Amino acid sequence: MRFDEYLDSLRGKSVAVIGIGVSNRPLIELLLERGVSVTACDKKTELGPLGEELTAKGCRLRLGPDYLDGLREDVIFRTPGMRPDLPELRAAVERGSVLTSEMEAFFQVCPCPIIAVTGSDGKTTTTTIIAELLRAAGRTVHLGGNIGHPLLAETGGMKETDIAVLELSSFQLMTMKQSPHIAVMTNLAPNHLDVHKDYAEYIAAKENIFTHQSAEDIAIFNADNDVTRELSCKAKGLSILFSRQAPLERGVYIALDDFSEDAIWVANEKGKRCVLPLADIKLPGVHNVENYMAAIAAVDGLVPDGIIRTFAREFGGVEHRIELVRTLRGVRYYNDSIASSPSRTIAGLRSFPGKVILIAGGKDKGISYESLGPMVNEHVKLLILCGATAGVIRASVEQAENYQGLEIIDVEDYPTAVSLAQSRAGEGDVVILSPASTSFDRFANFMERGNVFKSLVNQLT
Repeated sequence: MRFDEYLDSLRGKSVAVIGIGVSNRPLIELLLERGVSVTACDKKTELGPLGEELTAKGCRLRLGPDYLDGLREDVIFRTPGMRPDLPELRAAVERGSVLTSEMEAFFQVCPCPIIAVTGSDGKTTTTTIIAELLRAAGRTVHLGGNIGHPLLAETGGMKETDIAVLELSSFQLMTMKQSPHIAVMTNLAPNHLDVHKDYAEYIAAKENIFTHQSAEDIAIFNADNDVTRELSCKAKGLSILFSRQAPLERGVYIALDDFSEDAIWVANEKGKRCVLPLADIKLPGVHNVENYMAAIAAVDGLVPDGIIRTFAREFGGVEHRIELVRTLRGVRYYNDSIASSPSRTIAGLRSFPGKVILIAGGKDKGISYESLGPMVNEHVKLLILCGATAGVIRASVEQAENYQGLEIIDVEDYPTAVSLAQSRAGEGDVVILSPASTSFDRFANFMERGNVFKSLVNQLT
């Protein structure tokens, strides 16, 4: 369906948009501009100037604790992160409402090919690498989904020769009925179990990134991850694997180049070729090698190898992802606020050859921290804990078989954590914020958490 046709189909219907956050505001304004009857629903009781602005444009507001009561609109756009099986939403669907989302609508009307990335770790970095490689190759790229900004409102200006590159979360994928032309699954590990019923539901949501593909589409999987390797057998189109651990007859893997150095190779129907020496990758950590492998699999045939090598030498990473904040008196301070799960923190710890000073802790997502303890004992010289998960992280460390008395200090807040880290760090040390938990115990999101950490580090004298 064309973009204009979709918007025209909403005229004369009542539309509810749940959540007046960043991802839905452009949608609300777009619908209002096209003369659609819109009710914006939010659990906040007061929106201030934004509420006045929306009301002036003809939007009805349904605010407060009962914002989901009485949903009877013809079409309901749910916000990312809201379960589609909430009783109020179920009742509305039973009454005849159509439940959708901004991202689902975008898939319906996007005129150009879509490359989408999901996984438990590495989504944002992989998505960014893919988008930037395509741009470096001269393509017009629209970056969105769980990264960048909402794209539905921009669809009218897109061309068939453009490419949309999306990062998709499990929440966005839960009810998705279409899949991208190229789907990338970086890895899977238990995550977001505070929202999903169990790990099986989380995996099922992620599967939607490729289950609606056709035989002409491509799905890319991590062969080193047990879950994604098994899922690769379900792909309806071309299934491509990438592996850091073993060579592949077809796919992306690590092997020695002509100078006996490790490099990323691609094997396909045209043969085998060396694409990128690992020494050319500026980003630290083996997990970023995997991110490049996934990205290279996605852009193979779209981006020349020379552009990939040039980009890898220059790309310093994405904000809040093992981001070097500053070096002060020989101590390097890194912001890895994106690390909202144990697996992300483990990947961050593995990025450094020596032991680090780790600041961790936050809100619990209902997942196990058992795997984190042994890695902390192996890679950390001082553990500073701050937040609701401080106790479970401490327990995972102290109960690990390799625990040998690692010093663990609990603090009340980030200023104390950063000050303590500075006082204990010496020249050559690394201090890293890698919480292994969500930010919602005291921050709006991981970006705010990272920015607070960076501000504190930059104030150090």
